[in-house]
Amino acid sequence: MSGSILAGLVVFSVGLVLGLPLCWVFLAASATIILVLQEPLTMMAGAAFFPFDNYLFMAIAFFVFAGSLMSECGIADRFVRFAHAMVGHIRGGLVDVGVVATLFLSALTGSSVPCVAALVPLLVPRLEQYGIQRRFSTAVICSSSFLGYLIPPSIPVLIYCLVAQQSVAALFLSTIFPGLLIAAGYMVLNTILSKRYTTPAFVPVQPVRSIAEWGRGLRSPFWNALPALSIPAIVLGGIYTGVFTPNEAGAIAVVASVVVGFVYRELNRTKILKSTQTTVVTLGMIALLIGFGTVFTRLLIREGAAQALATGVLSVFDSRIGILLMLNLFLLIMGMFIDGTPILIIVVPLLLPLVGEIDVNLVQLGAIIIVNVGLGVCTPPYAISILVGSRLANIPYGDLVPPMLMYLLFVGIPVLLLTTLIPALTCWLPTAIVGPEAVGAW
Repeated sequence: MSGSILAGLVVFSVGLVLGLPLCWVFLAASATIILVLQEPLTMMAGAAFFPFDNYLFMAIAFFVFAGSLMSECGIADRFVRFAHAMVGHIRGGLVDVGVVATLFLSALTGSSVPCVAALVPLLVPRLEQYGIQRRFSTAVICSSSFLGYLIPPSIPVLIYCLVAQQSVAALFLSTIFPGLLIAAGYMVLNTILSKRYTTPAFVPVQPVRSIAEWGRGLRSPFWNALPALSIPAIVLGGIYTGVFTPNEAGAIAVVASVVVGFVYRELNRTKILKSTQTTVVTLGMIALLIGFGTVFTRLLIREGAAQALATGVLSVFDSRIGILLMLNLFLLIMGMFIDGTPILIIVVPLLLPLVGEIDVNLVQLGAIIIVNVGLGVCTPPYAISILVGSRLANIPYGDLVPPMLMYLLFVGIPVLLLTTLIPALTCWLPTAIVGPEAVGAW
């Protein structure tokens, strides 16, 4: 390893340990490498601008804005009512409401934190009235929040496509089956665990006696939620049929979010201004991370770090499966300390030479990485969903960790292994809908 790369990695590690903002850590590490190489710092400007000369960054901006608008539209309550009508009558179903509501909400926000922020204040006090402990219901919502990474449209998927230059439509489809498996696994585990975390209920749950009765109870909540449910259907349908591009789909999502907000009579000028402000701040953070992170990874690649990584890994592991399992372990450990966006920016460019050597499909690789960074949202010590959920539910951080670890160990990790070992789980649906030319051989 060259002295410049070593110096840059030392600065990067020290910045992480000190807890400095990652964008400035990227900048400091990049400047260190350039100074050691005795090259002009002006080269950073072009490298930092390069990733923004891409239509996908516009798509990211639109989808962030649409998700912010939807979080202000009062749709979370309608999704909760719809989810309760669907699954609230079965054993453990009251907690399953959080999983189903997250599944719906993630299709609109494309991220994890908005799901936690919307559903914890809305659901946890209600479920407590049914005797369900606050720490358990909060843990379920926090564990489910990373479905926002897997159910399209997804902001991390767009960032992966921006870095790896892959088809957005194919990557959106690649994470659907893993996301549905996560949701189904959580609901099965809820059935097993709910009794342990439930005290005698203050309000009894009324069971549904027949399919017809269940359908009648579902009708009204469904029609109330239909305007919001139509947004992902329009957006994704337009992308997959080729009617509009991903950035056009993002613009349509913004317009549809405004329309739905006015239909629900929840959106006003103040909330639109608040959503705009949130979007600008979020985009500023993403832009700094992507810009400075691109400079850092380009310097690493130029100085041979990516090829050295590929050579080193191939000298230790002699099988494709072994390399992928090592990659999963590496990403899970990174997810314990770093947010998903920096991981995507750092890791993906460095991995491309390695996966090229072992002939891994880049769509499957994207799904593997997205599942990993999603699990990182729920993996202590740095787990943004736990930090947000514990604050909103007024529960100590440590009380949420034990139940969340059960969801991680018994559902999250097994689904990650299935995603890694079975290419058809991530590649079959994109191949069937988008076509083999967008996916490649798997």
